[in-house]
Amino acid sequence: MPPYSSDATFLGAARWALSGASGPAARFAVAGVAFDGAVTNRPGARFGPAAIRAASRMLCDASHPLFDCSPREALVDVGDLALPATSLTEHRSALQAAAAPLLSTHHVCWLGGDHSITLPILRAHRACAGRPLAIVHLDAHCDTWADHFGEPSGHGTWMREALQEGLVVPEATVQIGIRSPAGAEARQFVERAGGRVVTARELRGRESAQQLGELIDEVRARVSGRDRPPVYLTLDIDCLDPAFAPGTGTPEPGGLSSAQVLSLLEALSDVHWVGMDCVEVAPAYDHAEITSLAAASFVWTYLCGRLATRG
Repeated sequence: MPPYSSDATFLGAARWALSGASGPAARFAVAGVAFDGAVTNRPGARFGPAAIRAASRMLCDASHPLFDCSPREALVDVGDLALPATSLTEHRSALQAAAAPLLSTHHVCWLGGDHSITLPILRAHRACAGRPLAIVHLDAHCDTWADHFGEPSGHGTWMREALQEGLVVPEATVQIGIRSPAGAEARQFVERAGGRVVTARELRGRESAQQLGELIDEVRARVSGRDRPPVYLTLDIDCLDPAFAPGTGTPEPGGLSSAQVLSLLEALSDVHWVGMDCVEVAPAYDHAEITSLAAASFVWTYLCGRLATRG
């Protein structure tokens, strides 16, 4: 594992300490959530934010090849938030409280951390928007289990909780890349609520924007309906096949390619996105930094798409 610097920022962007009197006039912010206290298999995602920042150094000196822009000058990095590390309940409460003022001033990309961090971020977005959100969820796992191996909540329950709490619009909920073993009740939870589950099997052999066109149109229609709700993107790096992302806690064979995810991000850049997270990068299991490089590229592409569309 490389010697990550605590001083590194995403894309080399300016550092902003949240304790400062006032934030810089930047449109976007990156924030790290170095927490992996809710994992069920291999730990280590708490080191994901630092690894993603280090990998982003490959992207900081030029513009995006499709969008022809760079978000660096419109971006600040607030570092990893100081949050409780041993209690999931206290961590979520503190994260929601810390997210609220940040969301009021910036369009935020969150670097995880395990996937349990998404629930308090959605709670903060729901409070900020005053209405439920649409959500696009890229993952190998449905994250709709009724419990977390006997515990009430964890990184595999957050989607069920988000739907039950009314944080997201069921019909505007889309999951992409799902393929892990799961009981029928968990596997069908989102579709029974009215959402759409796109399995990795459905996407085999479809990689370009043209080949994915039907899915892209469906995603856009779902998240843009019902009075155009704000849309949140949550990207679990294990949506990728382990060939493209070995550095994660719960790898599942048969996943998406990096090109498929980039095609989706590029084609959906005009969606009414209000924020995103990229989670479950565990660098201790990575090889040649390919997982953190993929994660950094996804966040970079998302930011460039937002900047290019002015959305």
